[in-house]
Formats: sequence, structure tokens, C-alpha cells
Amino acid sequence: MAGRKPQRRREFGTTRKLPSGRWQARYIGPDGQRYTAPETFETESDAQDWLNLVRADIERNAWRDPDAGAVNFEKYVLRWMEERGLAPTTVDRYDGLLRLHILPTFGGQDLDEITPPSVRTWRAERLKATGATTVAKSYRLLKAILQTAVDDDLLRSNPCRIKGAGKEEADERPTATIEQVFDLADAMGPRWRLMVLLGAFASLRPEELAELRRHSVNLDECSLRVTQASPELTNGRRVTGDPKTRAGKRTVYLPDFLLPELRRHIQWFAEKGPDGLLFIGEKGAPFRRSTFGRKWRKARTKAGMPDNFRFYDLRHTGNTLAADTGAKLKDLMVRAGQSSERAQLIYQHSTAKHQQKLAQGINAEVRQQLREAAAEGRPVAKA
Repeated sequence: MAGRKPQRRREFGTTRKLPSGRWQARYIGPDGQRYTAPETFETESDAQDWLNLVRADIERNAWRDPDAGAVNFEKYVLRWMEERGLAPTTVDRYDGLLRLHILPTFGGQDLDEITPPSVRTWRAERLKATGATTVAKSYRLLKAILQTAVDDDLLRSNPCRIKGAGKEEADERPTATIEQVFDLADAMGPRWRLMVLLGAFASLRPEELAELRRHSVNLDECSLRVTQASPELTNGRRVTGDPKTRAGKRTVYLPDFLLPELRRHIQWFAEKGPDGLLFIGEKGAPFRRSTFGRKWRKARTKAGMPDNFRFYDLRHTGNTLAADTGAKLKDLMVRAGQSSERAQLIYQHSTAKHQQKLAQGINAEVRQQLREAAAEGRPVAKA
């Protein structure tokens, strides 16, 4: 008996010749919808090869709707922001990066229209227009958004593939000397003098200083308790909440020379009542970045500091002084309100005793440098 002919495997999809002479391929997807190849083919064999690749994707569960990425990027971004539960300060920062650097290029495109070449071109153009640090931040944000689109099965792969593009290479920030800190404090005037000194010698962030209150101060211990922060958004609104990091809630022990400064400021300038703000403007309202910024720029010029010296840079002076006392890394992190996940820090501990010793070390160093300056005939403020 003659053997049966092997049964031919049923072809997947269909092909047809178009009036142009080229071949079209179509198939029914796993979702029951009919799909057409995004391009036509020179031969029927080429069209069938394409269908075989699609079939292979379906069999190994790697198929995705070819129209899934036809989602407007800007609309997707808005949903991405809403679903993240971001802090107001993060929303404020992302809004700026999107509005100024990302949406002007990609806002009108669909997700699947954003390609590796278009990302490379966008980054190159941004580097010509703005600073490298801003471009790195923008690239990281774009990459994170598009990675979510990959996770949502809207894209096969992330088009952000430039190695090192999200790494920031920020210029080293300037550090003020002790004399320069006191010059800045004098130039800012009596009302804002303590804010400058605490920004430097207590390593406090501007948003932490904005939320200090009378009950935050312990004059007996010469310390401050930081529990909240009030960063100011670009629209001028302040958002009060937890400090920047998990380690932000902390007690900061102050060098002794700041005690009379602290007493005088509370007596002359602090808002009344135990919950009164430590720093308020001349008209009794919380200080604003805009008005404070004008005073800061004038003081910076008067003290002979470079134009790129920011109030936040005062922290570098305090952190450097603290490090020079020989304190452990964990002690320095606690004082500055910094967090880290590095394993070697788990076994290091910072106590109140360590923090008080650190403050005493800063006190001794400041007094010594001021004595040396006075001995050399350089006029400086007394501490």
C-alpha cells in the first residue's frame, strides 16, 4: 500500500499581489483582529517569510499589537505623571524639564515614532542649547517614561540607548571660607544674618531653614530640631512636608559661637508664639525666594563672591569643616541629613555625643581661624 502523502502545514496568513506588482501580507492576530504588514514586498516569498516571523512571535508569546504604540506621547506623559504619586517638588521639576526640553520635540509624536536616531538628534541639539547637567536630567526623565511604555507593551524596546547620557558631570561647586561666610552674613543684614550662619555652620538646606520655628530651638543644648521643610515651587507656592531625605529629620548641634546669634535673632526677629517661624520678612510674612534672592545677590557682590555662588553652596563650607574634625562618615551624614543605602554604613552609628563633639570641633576651628585673621590684621566679624 502506498504511503500517505505528508499533510502540508496550513499556511499562516494570506498574501496577494497588488496592481503595482508588489505583494501584500495579512494575518489574523491573537486578538481576532486582521492586521496588514506595514510594508509591501517584492515577491510572494518575501511576504510569506514576513508572515512566518509573525507566526513565530505568536507561538512564543512575543507578539504585540503593531498599533499599540500609536499613543500620543504628551497624553501618555500626563497619565505617567498622575500615576506616579510624585512629591510636589518632583512634579515641579519634571514639569520644567518636559515643558522646556522634551515636549517641544516629542510632544506631537506617537510613542512608536520616537526612535534611537531621533533621540540622539534631540540630545545633540539640547547640548548646544543648554547645560549638560540639564540635558542629563531631561534624558533620564525621557528614558524613564519610555521604559514604562515598554513595560506597558506599547513599545518593543526603549529608544533611549545612549551610554552615559543620563550621567551628570556637574562642575565642582565653589566653597566659601569662614571669613567669606561672615562677610556674607554681615552684608545680608541683621534679619538674615543667622540664616547665612546656619546655612554654613549647621549645613541646613534653604527649605529646612524656611520651616524652623521657635519650638525647633533648644538653647540649653544649643541645638535645632529639623522635622519639616518648606520648599518653594517655581510658581511661588510653598509646600510644607517631610525633609528632602529620610535622614532629614534630625537634631543638629550647633557650635557654641552661634548661641548669642541665636538668642539675639529670636528676641529681635522671630515670629511670636512657640510655633512662630524663626525667619520672616520685614512685613511679617514667610520669606520668599524672589525677595531673598535680590538681597543675596547684592550681598554676594559686596562680599566679593563669584556670581555662581548659591546660598545652597554654604552647605559645602559646613560639610568641609565637619569632615576636617575627623568625624565618621555616618556622623557627617546625620548632620547634613543625607541618606545612603551603602552596606558599609549599616554598622556605623551616630549618637548625640558624637554630634555634640562634632559641633565643638567646628566651634574651635572657626574661632582659631578668626584669631589668625585678626592677628594678621584682616578685619573680620567676632564670633
